[in-house]
Amino acid sequence: MKRCAEHCAVAVLALGLAACAGGPAPRPQPPAPPAAQKTAPAPVPAGKAEQRYQEALALLKNGQRKPAQELLLALTREQPELSGPWTTLGISQAQGKQRDAAIASFTRAVAANPRNATAYNWLGSLHRESGNFAASEQAYLKALAAQADYAAAHLNLAILYDVSMKRPQQALSYYRSYQQFKGGENLIVSAWIKELEAAQPPPVSVAGARP
Repeated sequence: MKRCAEHCAVAVLALGLAACAGGPAPRPQPPAPPAAQKTAPAPVPAGKAEQRYQEALALLKNGQRKPAQELLLALTREQPELSGPWTTLGISQAQGKQRDAAIASFTRAVAANPRNATAYNWLGSLHRESGNFAASEQAYLKALAAQADYAAAHLNLAILYDVSMKRPQQALSYYRSYQQFKGGENLIVSAWIKELEAAQPPPVSVAGARP
């Protein structure tokens, strides 16, 4: 149980990092080493629409979720082809425990921009929370297809394989990739790697076998 709770806490950290890439303030983070992310923000509107988008971000920063969402919803109705407002709206909805609405917003975000790794990462985590592990796996894989060095998605996929899908070999691979791309060792993840390595079955001995 303790190990599962630790995984959930670090998964929240990865989501917080993804939120930074999307614009609004991230979820509260547990005391774990921050990972450097290179994910570029999703494209944002131009001109007056951009000004309204920045107003929505300012509202979110000040904790005014409802008026910010109303502004973002109006912007997505006017320009549904823009991925950035859908992504920011989805993050706000996810942080407000509006899971179904968030999934719908992130789905629109990736439809507008199939290389929006941040939106795919959030979709993966929302599907995992709802128990749809197959959809979660596909979303994380699409995030990594869009951005191969996206450390947060590597970590979230590793936790999915480790805790939810019981696929330790694949979990090990993605934990190691996370450590490679995050820009510094995460001691918690290092401990999980050692646990999984210790649990691996020994190689089959062929001593004494006839040639």
